[in-house]
Amino acid sequence: MKPIRNLFLLALFPLHLAAQATGPISPVAEVSSQKPWGLTPFLNYGNGVADRSDYRFLIGGVEVTKPITPVVHAGPLSGQFEFGGSIIPLWQAFTPAPYTLREPTNPQLSSSYGGGHYTGFSVVPVIFRWDFLTRSPRWQPWFQASAGVIYTTHKFPPDVLVPHGFPGGTSVWNFSPQGGIGLRYFTRSRRSIDFGVNSVHISSASLGDKNPGVNASIQVQVGYTFWK
Repeated sequence: MKPIRNLFLLALFPLHLAAQATGPISPVAEVSSQKPWGLTPFLNYGNGVADRSDYRFLIGGVEVTKPITPVVHAGPLSGQFEFGGSIIPLWQAFTPAPYTLREPTNPQLSSSYGGGHYTGFSVVPVIFRWDFLTRSPRWQPWFQASAGVIYTTHKFPPDVLVPHGFPGGTSVWNFSPQGGIGLRYFTRSRRSIDFGVNSVHISSASLGDKNPGVNASIQVQVGYTFWK
């Protein structure tokens, strides 16, 4: 029996060497090569900038993405495209309380400004993400561009009552082109924690009488991805 056993072990030896040479596939390489779907519950918090620096945003939803190309080799920009979208049932904006800016010499020229807490939801049907090629088995950086639509239960940004009481006319519908950078860390196979920073523009595209919008807000995102 010993000669047969020795022959069997000798036959398995090359396979053992091959397994040692290649090693287990890393979580980053696994997702890159197998292109599974990613399901990511996430939460955002952010501030407006410039003239909207007193605005605060709290956003929560679910993102679905999928790598759609093989790795493209382009020097330091090497990586692959990932496409996705998100549904955001939690969309909150916190703005200054309503106030009136009075003109002391002519009260009819005084303007009233709305404000307060705004609630709505958002859909982002288009997310284009570039996942950078990395030698790390667990860390992967990316950048993205996306666009969505926002509905709020009251006109956003805060409405303005111009002289004689006519509404300034913002809109309950707004659009949200945005772009950002991020980094995901794979805790294990097909599980990752995602960190992102997005710059978000909010505009009604003149659906109302005015289009003051929010030129920019900076929002920090944290999510956890299940790759299926």
